[in-house]
Amino acid sequence: MAKNVIIAIVLFLFVPILSAQSDNTAQCEEIRKLDLAHANAIFNGDAAALDSLMDDDITVNHPTNRIVKEKKELLDLIQKGVIRYTSFERYPETFLFFKDMAVVMGNETVVPAKGAPNAGKTLQRRYTNVWMMRDGKWRLTVRHANNVCSNMPEKP
Repeated sequence: MAKNVIIAIVLFLFVPILSAQSDNTAQCEEIRKLDLAHANAIFNGDAAALDSLMDDDITVNHPTNRIVKEKKELLDLIQKGVIRYTSFERYPETFLFFKDMAVVMGNETVVPAKGAPNAGKTLQRRYTNVWMMRDGKWRLTVRHANNVCSNMPEKP
């Protein structure tokens, strides 16, 4: 009898944790796919895909040291070739979840195309993307990307 009570207590305590982990895994995979779809849309200059992924009020702390506060301006930068790449690889590393919000942190390796700032250079950068649930759909709402300085001291 005591053994059954202990088993029941263990199941009571750990089944919700296992369930939460599988929910978190599903959420991670959903956000990972959206995050990589965003990178792919930027690489391909796909304004329609970007329009569907980004919130209308998106704010981006752009690697060109500018803060861009609206989707139209970002789409214009892509159409003008200011944001254009010959190579774009994104590696999401960490996922954080809050009520109606997911934060992705990771690194990117990009090569800007001819006519874009730093054209032809391979740039390493760190990024943080904030996805918010808006009208039942995840939307990229805040993005920060910065180029990594090559002469930064190594970690001790």
